[in-house]
Amino acid sequence: MAPIPPASVEELRTTGNQSFRNGQFAEAATLYSRALRMLQEQGSSDPEKESVLYSNRAACHLKDGNCIDCIKDCTSALALVPFSLKPLLRRASAYEALEKYPLAYVDYVTVLQIDDSVMSALEGSSRMTRTLMDSFGPEWRLKLPSIPLVPVSSQKRWECLPLENHKEPSKSKSKGTTSAKSRVPSAGDVERARALKEEGNELVKKGNHKQAIEKYSESLWFSNLESATYSNRALCHLELKQYQEVVKDCTEALRLDGKNVKAFYRRAQAYKALKDFRSSFADIDSLLQIEPRNGPAQKLRQEVNRSLN
Repeated sequence: MAPIPPASVEELRTTGNQSFRNGQFAEAATLYSRALRMLQEQGSSDPEKESVLYSNRAACHLKDGNCIDCIKDCTSALALVPFSLKPLLRRASAYEALEKYPLAYVDYVTVLQIDDSVMSALEGSSRMTRTLMDSFGPEWRLKLPSIPLVPVSSQKRWECLPLENHKEPSKSKSKGTTSAKSRVPSAGDVERARALKEEGNELVKKGNHKQAIEKYSESLWFSNLESATYSNRALCHLELKQYQEVVKDCTEALRLDGKNVKAFYRRAQAYKALKDFRSSFADIDSLLQIEPRNGPAQKLRQEVNRSLN
């Protein structure tokens, strides 16, 4: 007696899973396809179930070396349920197999934003970093597409934080210090921080200082260990005449790197605008001890000297 064919979406999915475990990837893909058609014909509005079926079929394509269809199915899965780990990882693997390394890197790093303990993503991002550096040199990050910012609700790290942090993520990020100081940034955090900093740099070049401040603040939430991010944000505050914020950011930058010339210069400018000429002169003096021939600093010292006298 012939076996009764699966009669529901769930039965088709379960049977497909069994075929996949048995190494029958083409058969599993066919079963997932039937389940998808049935789900869509029923007019069901169950994006999670549909996303899983696309992701499962993508796994079959990946096993069979069909990377193009794997990417298509993963993209469909992510359109239904953004920031799902499995389709992101499968798409990253497919991109890597197709030597689309910048796209693979973006997906691996996105996974690390969600869960920084995923070993395959850690290894993948490190592997892509080495490959991209070999291909493009020190400026390899400029070749990357934009890395999406994963919302707080999708980040595993937030599961253990107090409820108030769920309510006010933007407040924590804008300070760029409180949350980050309480933990050591992971490899994924550091990568994300660097990417956000570079997005901020691009916005500065376009004169979008307010948006750049947001990017630098997000970067500092992921990792607050880079002096340049603070001094870059200080530049934006300076352009917006937010002089007290300039002083705060430059002070933090100098705490991390006592020879950050830009931080000394920007804090000196802020002190001058605040009419704290002695503090301004002290910062210029410290800067010129590091770079005696710094022309802008020499000019600023003359201006501050005139105000002191």
